[in-house]
Amino acid sequence: MTPIRIAILDLYEGHANEGMRCILDILQQIKDTNQNPIDWKIFDVRQKLELPDTSYDLYISSGGPGSPTESEGTAWDNLYFEWMHSIIEWNLNAIHIKKKFVFFICHSYQLACRYFNIGQVTKRRSTAFGVFPIHMMKDAAAEPVFAGLQDPFYGVDSRDYQVIQPNLEVIEAMGAQMLCLEKERPHVELERAIMAIRFNPYMIGTQFHPEADPEGMSRYLLRDEKKEIVVQQHGAEKWSSMIEQLNDPEKIKMTYNHILPNFIQQSIASLQQPYSLS
Repeated sequence: MTPIRIAILDLYEGHANEGMRCILDILQQIKDTNQNPIDWKIFDVRQKLELPDTSYDLYISSGGPGSPTESEGTAWDNLYFEWMHSIIEWNLNAIHIKKKFVFFICHSYQLACRYFNIGQVTKRRSTAFGVFPIHMMKDAAAEPVFAGLQDPFYGVDSRDYQVIQPNLEVIEAMGAQMLCLEKERPHVELERAIMAIRFNPYMIGTQFHPEADPEGMSRYLLRDEKKEIVVQQHGAEKWSSMIEQLNDPEKIKMTYNHILPNFIQQSIASLQQPYSLS
């Protein structure tokens, strides 16, 4: 049986991170339990200018450091947008019966919003870091990737940038759907960021990190050097709150068990459907 081929676009630029480990762990779990074989390959987008071609079935594009706007015009940014264009063109071509499915995470999500001109990609007043409630919008109720989650659900947030001021005309014209907003802050007179978007039937992205697993994140935050950094930058209360919420089975574990696995399993199921040539 021909394996499902998955391309992982690594945008971390060599920076130490938990995101890639978490993505690979989820893929391994699915490989171990799925009747159909899956294979994957990692592409180092920013350091080696590696981008996958259109021979893959699924694409998962990671988070990463730095500004999603200041990279405009750089070699890797240009190649990334060329890759996006190639996937969109493939999916629009009626000759291609089997489509290509893409999941954008955090930094990649911001790049996708920039590509589609979904809204304003801008720097936050302060860094968002922690475990936060994420509120579903009306279109999220019918979003299969969110199946099994409650409203609100919880996600790991780690970002200096955000997507706000949605371009509603563009969103409507391309058939996109805004799915989630960041936590309510009644005491803060700032617009709530858009936390997830269904760009088209084959592309979806989240501002938060659905791949974050509680066990790994807890180990990461319990390291002396990481605890010191978090406490210095965000305070001891924030560190304690994150540890507590990571250990709550109704929070990060639920998100980890549903969003990215749902996307992968649903994409595989779609690719394995019988197609009629009549």
